[in-house]
Amino acid sequence: MYRDETKVIHIGDRVIGGGNPILIQSMTNVPTEDTEACIEQIHRLEKAGCEIIRCTVPTIKAAESIKEIRKNISIPLVADIHFDYKMAIAAIENGADKIRINPGNIGGEDKVRAVVDAAKERNIPIRVGVNSGSLEKELVERYSGVTAEGIVESALMKVRMIEDCGYDNMVISIKSSDVMMCVKAHELLAGKTVYPLHVGITEAGTLLSGNIKSSIGLGIILNQGIGDTIRVSLTGDPVEEIKSAKLILRTLGLRKGGIEVVSCPTCGRTRIDLIDLANRVETLAAQYPLDIKVAVMGCAVNGPGEAKEADIGIAGGDGEGLLIKKGQIIRKIPETQLLECLREELDNWNSGI
Repeated sequence: MYRDETKVIHIGDRVIGGGNPILIQSMTNVPTEDTEACIEQIHRLEKAGCEIIRCTVPTIKAAESIKEIRKNISIPLVADIHFDYKMAIAAIENGADKIRINPGNIGGEDKVRAVVDAAKERNIPIRVGVNSGSLEKELVERYSGVTAEGIVESALMKVRMIEDCGYDNMVISIKSSDVMMCVKAHELLAGKTVYPLHVGITEAGTLLSGNIKSSIGLGIILNQGIGDTIRVSLTGDPVEEIKSAKLILRTLGLRKGGIEVVSCPTCGRTRIDLIDLANRVETLAAQYPLDIKVAVMGCAVNGPGEAKEADIGIAGGDGEGLLIKKGQIIRKIPETQLLECLREELDNWNSGI
């Protein structure tokens, strides 16, 4: 089922499915029991553009923290549950906007029903999560290993468990660290369910490898019209997940807004510290809600031509820099003033001057 046709699901004050915008998720990596640290991290994620946040709930103290955390953030909060159905119920009672469970590992049909009843009472969605690493032994044996087909069958079994409890307020998540297996699983699942899909490559890795794997996997999946929410899973600061997710969506044309920064790869003609300048421009650009393109070039010879498709460009070398607009040189400026000049231009653009 493509995203335009999936079931509409409400998560707090956000809506997914049915053609609504794809939302960006992340997960806190500080102990949920440390309420203050959790709130502080979520505020940083909100500022970066996170739209749904997930916190692990392994203890009753963590479940109780959900209430205070929820009161102090402005995005929906998802409680992540493993093994103990009591944690799911406690998180629901403390105000979680959604819960994430694997119905196969929380203790049997009666306990799944207890969780569903608690979610149903408050009409909050359940995210049914299945990872390749948690695939049932019988499915591994049937398919002679971990396969996309087995992952999909496992997920649909869990969905039926919840449907049999009389509930259909669900989101499905199937993940694998094997990128192409994950892609195939989503392609298979999209034709077999009406529920919105949360998409991500699990255990993708560090900033470099995780971004490459996530960009390839999410790019293929999203470009087929599959996926209603996404997470770029990275080993590192979760704020980096938000930056990457926004860029993936913008690159695919699935999201507008935010400055796109393009920069040349450097060559023997480069006479400035372009790598540092480009990184500083990217940090600066993130502060502006502008739907424009900014170019950072290291060569005053080719810079204007290469930046002609950008709204604003800067180029520099040998102590002198250029301000460029739509490929035209506007003025020359000292190299040391390039960043400040760009800041002034963005301020003017943002103010409508």
